[in-house]
Amino acid sequence: MNHKRFGSFVTSAFLGRACAVLAVSAMLANVSWAATYKRVYNFTGGTDGGDPATPLTFDSAGNAYGTTAAGGDFDFGTVFMLTPSGQQTVLYSFTGGGDGLDPHGGVTLDSVGNLYGTTVAGGFGGFCAGDGCGVVFELSPSNGGWTETTLYSFQGLNDGFGPGGGLVFDSAGNLFGTAPDGGLHSAGVVFELSPTIHGWRQRVIHPFTGGKDGAVGSLGLLLLDTAGNLYGVTELGGTNGAGAVYKLSPTARGAWKTTVLYDFKGMPDAGNPYGGLIFDKAGNLYGTTYFGGTAGMGAVFQLTPGPNGTWQENVLYSFQGGTDGSFSTTTLVFNAAGSLYGTTSTGGRPSCDCGTLFKLTLAGGSWNEKIVHFFGKGRDGSSPNYGLTFGPAGNLYGTAPVGGTGGQGIVFQLTP
Repeated sequence: MNHKRFGSFVTSAFLGRACAVLAVSAMLANVSWAATYKRVYNFTGGTDGGDPATPLTFDSAGNAYGTTAAGGDFDFGTVFMLTPSGQQTVLYSFTGGGDGLDPHGGVTLDSVGNLYGTTVAGGFGGFCAGDGCGVVFELSPSNGGWTETTLYSFQGLNDGFGPGGGLVFDSAGNLFGTAPDGGLHSAGVVFELSPTIHGWRQRVIHPFTGGKDGAVGSLGLLLLDTAGNLYGVTELGGTNGAGAVYKLSPTARGAWKTTVLYDFKGMPDAGNPYGGLIFDKAGNLYGTTYFGGTAGMGAVFQLTPGPNGTWQENVLYSFQGGTDGSFSTTTLVFNAAGSLYGTTSTGGRPSCDCGTLFKLTLAGGSWNEKIVHFFGKGRDGSSPNYGLTFGPAGNLYGTAPVGGTGGQGIVFQLTP
């Protein structure tokens, strides 16, 4: 599933799924009420944007940055900033031409305050039907405003197309990301953009084959370790067709070596990951899957490194599709105590099926899930898909693409 199709899927099919009717007592038994949840900003769908299909990025002053897939001056999406006081400013409205349209996946901030991101469509030409193949863009502060530059315009050939995720920098200033479509085998690519004296140069460092190495890059960021290795997941492909976890390692000759760390099997194992990966201090990897688990409603998994480059996978929690949530697309985050936080796109409140915010805590050798917040109450938003970010004060922030007072999505805050 590419990200453009996914964006419409999560804002319609998720809400249209039949609501589960479960006992209120079961719901209460699974909820932690200690956290405080509030809406920070309600999008209107007008010039301020709508459908915030984005994780949030913070600067040192506590300002949050993200993207909306719709709205803005031309209704092709925006890049926005939200101050700690809740004041929202649109930094750029996409025109739908060479600058791109339909930005997903948020923005990455460099050391001097420039922002980088991708759009699913738009750009200069290419072989994609309709509205273009997507771009990588840069926003630079200039004379009190912001200037947008298209760093690369995808052509829909071996370079891939439709990038819908964020970007990550390495120590040399190179950008890395994924495109879910196109490529040598029409199964998506991992790409690198490198700054040169003649502008930015794009190259594909891995074209997915659709076989054991997987197919279609994830919604989440690639994970970069201190040695310069990249880790990611594929939504499809793998030996069992349920997605894979892979590692890309730079070689002395400038090429990249691909290693498949794990092929998901599907239920009762995890299956079909959409979010990114995170490390713990011991070097274990953690993530979520949309399907799989004992109930087929998604799972939280851990990968532990073993001898001779092997990795052992464990399902830490299987979502049951009721009040505990279902179908997670989140990238997890750790708090200081080692608990995991994330979101599910559906499940939760029996009358809504609008998603949850959950916490997993290790106790007695097993991971226990607690629901921190049910989405869909009043106008607090629904279908959170892009996970959570810790702000400078230790609060968690995220977005929901629909809901809020204007029905166009929200930014929310959780105080643990």
